[in-house]
Amino acid sequence: MEMIQIVGLGLMATVLILVLREQKPMFAFLLAAFTGVFIFLYLIGKIEIVISVLEDLANRSGIPSIYLKTVLKIIGIAYIAEFGAQIVRDAGQESIASKIEFAGKVFILVMAVPIISVIVETVIGLLPDGS
Repeated sequence: MEMIQIVGLGLMATVLILVLREQKPMFAFLLAAFTGVFIFLYLIGKIEIVISVLEDLANRSGIPSIYLKTVLKIIGIAYIAEFGAQIVRDAGQESIASKIEFAGKVFILVMAVPIISVIVETVIGLLPDGS
């Protein structure tokens, strides 16, 4: 039922944006941005539930919480970068949108370095010594 509400909101906003775009393009963009932010904020509550379940599973499995937190931060960066880039694309600024996506990828790489280091150290530890 909630998905129907979100789709309904999106369809209503789209119709209003198409009507406004001819006369007031700035208002059309603001309506599109507001609609996107509203949907994003609405979904944060759902995301919190998923994070809670994942934290519980990680605690029960003995996985160090630092790894789960890092993976969740990486997912968050990806979602936020994509969301920001789409809003900027809606304003017709493709070059800035691509820079936002690039920045997101760099931040993800930076966040992933500790996990990659642990994986490489584990693999090296499993290899037999050459001597």
